[in-house]
Amino acid sequence: MDKAFTILIADRNRNVREFLRREMMAEGYEVRLAKNGQEVLRWVYGPEPLDLVILDLDLPDSADSNETAILEKIEDRIPTLPVVVHTFLSDYAHHPALLSTTAFVEKKGNSVERLKKVVSGLLRKSNFRRSSISNGDPRHPAKG
Repeated sequence: MDKAFTILIADRNRNVREFLRREMMAEGYEVRLAKNGQEVLRWVYGPEPLDLVILDLDLPDSADSNETAILEKIEDRIPTLPVVVHTFLSDYAHHPALLSTTAFVEKKGNSVERLKKVVSGLLRKSNFRRSSISNGDPRHPAKG
């Protein structure tokens, strides 16, 4: 792998963000952090391409009161960007917006190991798909 994948970790809890940052950096990823919905959108809409987002939907300061609005905005802006929802299952177990989510990992016990496997699998899959696209940066397509 020539360039490390860049992932965004969004969680309201600083300790969770830092723990996941350390774990993902140990796996060789470049990591960006967001503590609220506004920071997530700044990263997603920003000039630096992201390869994947790990998102807890329970973020403060979201522009909307609807917790899944941030997920919908990401999918609208960059539909090819893999998103892993990392939250408590009971909070969103049957929410219709999660049906289109790339992946869902419940926060519990040793969920970080499952999260690492899911992230690795999604990045492998998206990198394979990306290698067949020759023009432009597929991680950050222009939305017209």
